[in-house]
Amino acid sequence: MKIALVAGSHRREAESARVAQYIQRELNTLGISDTYLFSLSANPLPLWDEEVWEGGEKWKTLWGPVSQQLKSAAAVVVVAPEWSGMAPAGLKNFFLLCSGDVLAHKPGLIVTVSASLGGSYPVDELRTSSYKNTRLCYIPDHVIVRNVGQMLRGDQAADEHDAALRKRITYSLRVLIEYAKALQAVRDSGVVDLKTFPYGM
Repeated sequence: MKIALVAGSHRREAESARVAQYIQRELNTLGISDTYLFSLSANPLPLWDEEVWEGGEKWKTLWGPVSQQLKSAAAVVVVAPEWSGMAPAGLKNFFLLCSGDVLAHKPGLIVTVSASLGGSYPVDELRTSSYKNTRLCYIPDHVIVRNVGQMLRGDQAADEHDAALRKRITYSLRVLIEYAKALQAVRDSGVVDLKTFPYGM
């Protein structure tokens, strides 16, 4: 099984990327050795335009390799910082590019990141506005990493809050893995018809 991770911050030194790397290591500990981490801070994508539909060379070069990695994954972890109560523009642009079967009928785990006590708004935003045409199926559980500067540093938890967060991440990843097994059967069933119904309602 392959699981993809998307670090949704396009800042150069992004805490979201560090959190995604921690989750990637935890997936390895849980027996998922095949992972793909795509960080927007290392590879910011141009704004979506109509050339995506036309198969322009720009998008074949920039998006083609990323979309192939995502297509081959059975699940995705979306790590999103909260900026002014919103998910970053670059992450929303990423979802505009995920058309067709890139993420369709695959489970997703939302992990949001806040420098203080925020982090809830991107959860609501992603559940509301990033699934319609991607067909990404977010699992009921999500994780909010508050006070991120103090969390998930080193092999040992810094305090009880860090320890509780690590346990929550491990639990949520275990649930995600089981959803990935279950939704594979849906994708293999032959019922999904993205040619006739390419867009959600």
